[in-house]
Amino acid sequence: MADTEAAPKEEDDVLEARLKAYEGRPATTAGAGRDPVNAPMIRHWCEAVGDTNPAYTGPDAIAPPTMLQAWTMAGLGGHVGRAPAYEELLALLDEAGCTAVVATDCEQEYVRPLRPGDEITFDSVIESVSARKTTKLGTGYFVTTRTQVRVAGETVGIHRFRVLKYAPAHREPRERRPRPVINRDNAGFWEGVRRHRLLIQRCTACGTLRFPWLPGCASCGAQEWGTVEACGEGTVHSYVVMHHPPFPAFSPPYAVGLIELAEGVRIVSDVVGVPYDEVRVGMPVRLEFRRYDDELVLPVFQGVAA
Repeated sequence: MADTEAAPKEEDDVLEARLKAYEGRPATTAGAGRDPVNAPMIRHWCEAVGDTNPAYTGPDAIAPPTMLQAWTMAGLGGHVGRAPAYEELLALLDEAGCTAVVATDCEQEYVRPLRPGDEITFDSVIESVSARKTTKLGTGYFVTTRTQVRVAGETVGIHRFRVLKYAPAHREPRERRPRPVINRDNAGFWEGVRRHRLLIQRCTACGTLRFPWLPGCASCGAQEWGTVEACGEGTVHSYVVMHHPPFPAFSPPYAVGLIELAEGVRIVSDVVGVPYDEVRVGMPVRLEFRRYDDELVLPVFQGVAA
């Protein structure tokens, strides 16, 4: 028994030694920013984070220091200049079952501000690989890279980036689906669902039907309304198939449809009763109510075969 228990420990030690051998080896070589530092990207960044510092506008503008990594990113085109050693390290972790990855933190050092027109070059090194760690996500290794950012050969900043490459921990899915948010504006709808009735609001002033429920009419502004019960017939106006990410209590892949009801309004709901890959725009559907637990009843739409 002692030999059997020792074997996994020895294997872990061997793997850790192989991983540690990559410390100090290049992660990126001869990297170059895809674009010079430029005012449009600075403006978009500031608008996205709500930063109104006047230092980032005008003829003497500088780039926000926290944009340091943005100038080195390759975008959707993929990683340019990634070194073979880094690819080998990631492949070794994949082989060990650490197939998932999540960014955990970063550190930045700023030597001088960047200004529009600066041309960025950089290189990265694998600074460290941690010992085996167990987290709530799973068991794996923290990999830290250090990127030196330069302009005309001068160091302008250093960026450390850390990821966790891990084997996902097994988790039992929760049985309960998320609860709908019920407030004073939509309580009547959910009370109707509880009684297996799909209720649509109707403005008492102009007769316009509306869904989802709102406190006032978008057509005439009136706040008085009544309800009409949907007949339950409809068609798939549009749909998506959910593959990823998986959510507790849901089993992907599954189809979520934008259903156009016979009354002319649209509702988002599951399309059930047909394989997800057979759902099509224009497919007839019929309303049904499904009970998911002692508390939760939801309207879904059963696909009707052509």
